[in-house]
Amino acid sequence: MNILGISAFYHDSAAALVNDERIVAAAQEERFSRIKHDPSFPRNAIDFCLRYAGLQVSDLDYVVFYEKSLLKLDRLMETYLAFAPSGFASFTCALPEWINRKLFIRREIRKSLGGKFHGRILFPEHHQSHAASAFLPSPFEDAAILTIDGVGEWSTTSLGYGKGNKIQLLREIPFPHSLGLLYSAFTYFTGFRVNSGEYKLMGLAPYGTAKYSDLIREKLVKIYDDGSFQLDLSYFNYCQGLTMTNGKFAALFGGAPRAPESEITQREMDLAASIQEVTEEIILKMAKHARETTGCPRLCMAGGVALNCSANGKLYRSGLFDEIWVQPASGDAGGALGAALFAKHQLLNAPRVTCGEDFQQGSFLGNAYSPEEILPAIARHNLPFQQIARRETLMETVAGLLNEGKVVGLFQGRMEFGPRALGGRSILGNPCIENMQSRINLKIKFRESFRPFAPAVTEENAEEYFDYHAQSPYMLMIAPVQESKLYALSDSDRKKLREDKDMNARLNLRRSSLQAVTHVDNSARLQTVDAKRNPFLHALLAEFKKRSGCPVLVNTSFNIRGEPIVCSPEDAIHCFLHTDMDILVMENIIVRKDRNAPGETDAQYRKKFKLD
Repeated sequence: MNILGISAFYHDSAAALVNDERIVAAAQEERFSRIKHDPSFPRNAIDFCLRYAGLQVSDLDYVVFYEKSLLKLDRLMETYLAFAPSGFASFTCALPEWINRKLFIRREIRKSLGGKFHGRILFPEHHQSHAASAFLPSPFEDAAILTIDGVGEWSTTSLGYGKGNKIQLLREIPFPHSLGLLYSAFTYFTGFRVNSGEYKLMGLAPYGTAKYSDLIREKLVKIYDDGSFQLDLSYFNYCQGLTMTNGKFAALFGGAPRAPESEITQREMDLAASIQEVTEEIILKMAKHARETTGCPRLCMAGGVALNCSANGKLYRSGLFDEIWVQPASGDAGGALGAALFAKHQLLNAPRVTCGEDFQQGSFLGNAYSPEEILPAIARHNLPFQQIARRETLMETVAGLLNEGKVVGLFQGRMEFGPRALGGRSILGNPCIENMQSRINLKIKFRESFRPFAPAVTEENAEEYFDYHAQSPYMLMIAPVQESKLYALSDSDRKKLREDKDMNARLNLRRSSLQAVTHVDNSARLQTVDAKRNPFLHALLAEFKKRSGCPVLVNTSFNIRGEPIVCSPEDAIHCFLHTDMDILVMENIIVRKDRNAPGETDAQYRKKFKLD
């Protein structure tokens, strides 16, 4: 049985292929189109999945779209009518797209598959797809399920229970009351882009104080003991307009939204801290209610809000659940995988046997390239390289370069599915070097200097460095850095950390021996690396420890601001050549930028490497 799952048309389109035995392949369309968060029909991702599996379109038994488009249209029409005539501008903007494509998704799927698919097309609901992506790949025989996002068809939050090969949704919170949209409203108001800037808002929160939390609870959202909530819609514009907030919202928080790319002020920092605190409160109450309702000590999560690592870390430390598993591709992309798994297990009743490990395969579900496929791309750019046949020598060489302070682009094995780079398409650095964070942010990623980086650490050494006592292979949990790794701050430094209006001054305070991955609140977004799930990165960390005494590396995604994570060797080389990255490691090939001609001028160097 071959089942293709598809998500498309809203945010981060993707395709996923499952068969009788396993998850075969999954990828986001953005990686191939090079359009970040590409919402278009995922033709390239579908082609990849079929090609990787050695299948033709005619070999597919089912195609599953991740939501019910007609039900979503029903919600849009009812919303527009409820707010008429003020919603007319938004309505006229959305309607042509619906008429041309979204309303006739069945026809669009068959057309995009070249008219060669003659099987059934299935349509689970949006939150059924999220719930399936959360529970069915998890390592648990049974678990409570929470799915939290902006909105699907009508639901914005669902509480469910999974057991064996079945899931059941028990409760939901309907649109327009949405935790995801509440968080996105603050993302918009603080000057970041909705649906991609939420990570920035979360990263900004530790710089502020939660001085607006009570005001948010009093004016914007009424929170109940079971985690359900109700928004005061008079402060928001997302139902009827083309912005998230309105003038009433702006008046509440002392002025207009921050203009994108303008200076970040203390107001934005405090707003970020405040909405993060309120979000965590709601999620903790939801989780408590889920535990009480299902009686299950295990929890699975998906939906865009499940990517809030800070909230996940608070939930873990609360002790409400013995074990928590979060879908690595929790957003709409993961809906493609969830849809395929929902059809396989829930609708077609395929058995599901747990074995103590998840079925996600480290989330390495994308494409891979052999050295024979990589070498022509290197040759096209006339780059100096070294190919190392012996694996141990490769590890020793790369670990030595990292220990010297080199920044390394890592292109290894299959590409990750989801927004996190886990060692397949990563940029690595030495976390003990004090300027490493600012160097990677400003000279390589070309992004805001306050953005924190994640530490990748060998699983067996994780507790020595971080206050976390479980696996975190998908970089979805925030954990405190162990006190033994923190530096004592003087009274003046502590005051600067609390009050200095210069974010860089706070950022650059020497806080820990892992300076590059320790955020201003002494936390880190943790990736634990085990030898079975992630053998290359684990071996590299072990070799780096031999040289430096530290089994931790900076791990950030292999891309620059505004671009998707690299997919092909050509993508990786382009990113490598147009940043200050020092070394590129592609499978067993080490690529350098060294000027290897005596007296070579900068112009000659740039011409040679086709940088102009």
